[in-house]
Amino acid sequence: MKFSKPIFISLSPNVEKDDLFLISRIIFQPWKFSKKSAIRELEEYFKEYFNVKYAISFNSGRSALLAILNSLNFKEGDEILLQAFTCNALVNPILALNLKPIFVDIEKETLNLDPKDLKRKITPKSKAVIIQHTFGLPAKIKEIGEICSENDLILIEDCAHSLGATLENKKLGTFGKVSFFSFGRDKVISSVYGGMAITNDPILGEKLKEFQKRCSFPSYFWTLKQLFHPILTECFIKPLYGFFGVGKWILVFFQKLKILSKAVNEIEKKGKLPSYFPKKLPEALAFLALHQLRKLEKFNQHRNKIAKIYDENLKDLNIQLPIPQKGRVYMRYPLILENRKTDEILKRLEKENIFLDDGWRKTPIVPFDTDQEKMHYKFGSCPIAEKVAKSILNLPTHIQISERSAQTITIVLKNLIK
Repeated sequence: MKFSKPIFISLSPNVEKDDLFLISRIIFQPWKFSKKSAIRELEEYFKEYFNVKYAISFNSGRSALLAILNSLNFKEGDEILLQAFTCNALVNPILALNLKPIFVDIEKETLNLDPKDLKRKITPKSKAVIIQHTFGLPAKIKEIGEICSENDLILIEDCAHSLGATLENKKLGTFGKVSFFSFGRDKVISSVYGGMAITNDPILGEKLKEFQKRCSFPSYFWTLKQLFHPILTECFIKPLYGFFGVGKWILVFFQKLKILSKAVNEIEKKGKLPSYFPKKLPEALAFLALHQLRKLEKFNQHRNKIAKIYDENLKDLNIQLPIPQKGRVYMRYPLILENRKTDEILKRLEKENIFLDDGWRKTPIVPFDTDQEKMHYKFGSCPIAEKVAKSILNLPTHIQISERSAQTITIVLKNLIK
């Protein structure tokens, strides 16, 4: 049952025709997008949406986190607790400021930080906890918040996966002292790169604004590369990806020529930040982020609809499905396939023109070719995260996945893992 049109979990999955039209206008009529009106409008949108006093934009979630950590005035060697089974993009801003990441294990059922292990790993040097709402499922934020209060720890919310999600009708991003978001190429909304920090704390808010002022804008060429990413992936790479791998070679070729950027730079896998972090958010990417933000509700409703199809069709299999919690969003639909070889399953899916290797697998700090030692991760310290990383397979939920595609994905999967 090979798909005639390839299916992807990543490669600018949120892009629709109206996004491509907007990007084309930005590229060929740059004089219309040279003011800072979109940046201000995007920040005001976040302030209103989350009912907060401060929303400060940056060119990525990494930059936003770096600004937060810098503005909190931590000292060298201070410990920042965060969960294992996370991306190196979360770890590198900590390392860049000579802070010490302390990895906390996760709960297998939620893929989120385990409050019990958090308690065990707090020391006198601990200063903050970063909670990651993995793939859009709220972490146990009230319980974790109480632990933070008892131990005088600052609670930082990583909402890169969870824009639009709620817990008991309260938006994720409003529980901690400060929160940050990502508009990366395969996040809930996407401007290829982009990020935001929000807070109600006036001292922290002003420091974040000052940090933003000290940042420069990325180069025009860097911004142009981001704008070309959705166009080249939609028009050339994706259509040819399943044709003897031609699309994949085009992607590699464009990346070698530095016409296209990678989601994760090679030096980030070695514990360093590229020179284009931290930077301000360019006006052109702010226009794209605003355009995507206005489709947030549609995107998340679609994700919920696709998740229900997966729920219904996979419920009889002996595998762990995600928790259908009210208010969550499904940036991904994670499956835990214990005692099964996920590499083989992914290869067989590729033969059906289904490409589901999103990099969130194999190692506690992803992508898998990240130097775990440079991340200061010690194997054996988070056994559940290590086990999950070896047995996880994520299904796509984005706007380009039709209900029919979701149905067919489940049929192929059931034949592979029954």
